[in-house]
Amino acid sequence: MTLLTSTERLRAFIASESAGGIVLIVAAAVALAIANSALLPAYEAFLATPVVFSAGSLVAIDKPLLLWINDGLMALFFFLIGLEVKREIVTGQLRSWKQASLPVYAAIGGMVVPALVFVGLNLGSPENLRGWAIPAATDIAFALGLLALLGSRVPVALKALLLAIAIIDDIGAIAIIALFYTENMNLGALALALVPAAGLLLLNRAGVARSIPYFLLAAFLWICVLKSGVHATLAGVATAMFVPIAVGDERPLERLEHALHPWVAFLILPIFAFANAGVSFAGAGIDALLAPLSLGIAAGLVVGKQLGIFGACWLAVKSGLATLPAGVGLRHVYGLSCLAGIGFTMSLFIGNLAFVDPGQIAAVKFGVLGGSLVSALAGILVLRFAVRRADGTVTI
Repeated sequence: MTLLTSTERLRAFIASESAGGIVLIVAAAVALAIANSALLPAYEAFLATPVVFSAGSLVAIDKPLLLWINDGLMALFFFLIGLEVKREIVTGQLRSWKQASLPVYAAIGGMVVPALVFVGLNLGSPENLRGWAIPAATDIAFALGLLALLGSRVPVALKALLLAIAIIDDIGAIAIIALFYTENMNLGALALALVPAAGLLLLNRAGVARSIPYFLLAAFLWICVLKSGVHATLAGVATAMFVPIAVGDERPLERLEHALHPWVAFLILPIFAFANAGVSFAGAGIDALLAPLSLGIAAGLVVGKQLGIFGACWLAVKSGLATLPAGVGLRHVYGLSCLAGIGFTMSLFIGNLAFVDPGQIAAVKFGVLGGSLVSALAGILVLRFAVRRADGTVTI
């Protein structure tokens, strides 16, 4: 088996993620076009199609298609995130504090400040405060897809920094979902989830490299977690933690990551975008975007991400707590902080967990789409005009 170096893995990952981001943009655009056309009723009816899974009297899951996408398909997305997080912590960019310090500071700032901006704008609307985590998320596929459009003007080290920040951001999002968006917990189902979890641990300890046993136990774990009231996508993250990095000459985690990534980037995330980005602008004026919920999300993504990520990086570099990657200057970091305001997939996902009221969900979509669009344009403009000297360094 030919093993890729860490640099080769990084370049391959970024290339795939960038292309997937472009497909994601197209899927979101198609959903918006349909939602603002005569096809809207058909679109809504399609997503409301009931889908039932039953195994005798033991398991019965009856959900509309939209929730199968958000709870089922997205579990595979979170499984991939879990694999990436484990690899980066054990063998990648996050394996040492020297490498991880700057993205850790940036990610913390990029989660805390947007949440504070949102809360500040919604203090007078307590019914909206449950959405505080929506602008804390970053959509890595979208951001890297836009970076790809800028070509060689953007140094690879900046893409690696964005990737590291997004991975830490994903860890934060996973923790937020587990701690703050779990209700009506079924302790019996949660206790039953320990059975497949124990099986996964035994597979890991026994050095099992084949994928099928992990997926069979993961399916059982997903059903238990779904029934427990904990969000089912977390079963994907939990499963990833048990996949071994290496078994002899085999690399199970790397093999699974490479096998799953195209499916997630080019199918699962675009399907999620198509199912969740469709929002009708009929009858919506500027007041819809200026409502506290929409404005809090948009301002959190645009203003909060810039202040949080760039501010944290500036303070860390100036205080000597961290250093910038070679070939990356603060102007590049500012452009990155703008692009990190593209919340899209994860922001919409958290928004669906935070609210059930259709009016609030529509406001979430307005805020996420508006804030992500402004962030994308700002990031492209900043990075487009970053000045590169002949020796490859950047003027600041």
